[in-house]
Amino acid sequence: MQLKRGDLVTRKSYNHDTIFKITNIKNDMYYLKGLEVRLYADSTLEDLEKYNNKDKEDIVNNNEEEKNLDRSEYFYIPAKILHIDGDKEYLEKCIKYYKKKGLYAVGKKIVEEHIYESILPLLKEHKPDILIITGHDAYYRKKGNINDLNNYRNSANFIKAVKVARKYEKSHDKLIIIAGACQSNYEELLKAGANFASSPKRINIHALDPAIIASSIALTERNQEVNLLELLDKTKYGHDGIGGIKCNGLMYIGYPR
Repeated sequence: MQLKRGDLVTRKSYNHDTIFKITNIKNDMYYLKGLEVRLYADSTLEDLEKYNNKDKEDIVNNNEEEKNLDRSEYFYIPAKILHIDGDKEYLEKCIKYYKKKGLYAVGKKIVEEHIYESILPLLKEHKPDILIITGHDAYYRKKGNINDLNNYRNSANFIKAVKVARKYEKSHDKLIIIAGACQSNYEELLKAGANFASSPKRINIHALDPAIIASSIALTERNQEVNLLELLDKTKYGHDGIGGIKCNGLMYIGYPR
């Protein structure tokens, strides 16, 4: 079997559960990046099988419902979103998703370890209602203690960024913060000031999961409580992948148009 950089593949040993793109091939090792799941991996050729559907669209959990706004009499002002992502391709997927929803979102690709340095000027410039801090992360189980931030790839970097953002706006109601990526330290992200974070069960999350949370809040009427359990069920892995605290919607509704 001939495989090259850019091909889509699955892994036999994981029962083909995740679709990857080959990003590099070196010394007979194939380096992989999840097409939809925020995950890096590596594999030998023998464990790979080519995935042929190159026109595959993003998979969004079937529980997610489209919101169709009634444009006949009222006008709507959804919340503004600032999405900071350590991965350019996943960021582009999310921005495409926001546009489909009719939302105003600013996307910035920033390497995880530098987000905390850039976040304050971005908050002052764009004044978002919702902030997303995401990218790549991993919990290295072989290192041991689940509470030790040294055993995570980027959780400490996300936590530093959340603390800067929360110092800028202390109110959890005025600035909704969604933070974390695959296997991130959920508890410490919430302690740092995030409203929503991944990952309670230290599992991988879908590339669009943070955007799904943000969009639902942005399209819910201001001061109307968001149903927390229904919101989490819209994501790929539900409350195992993302959790958070109760909040209200942030969309203004006016009359007449």
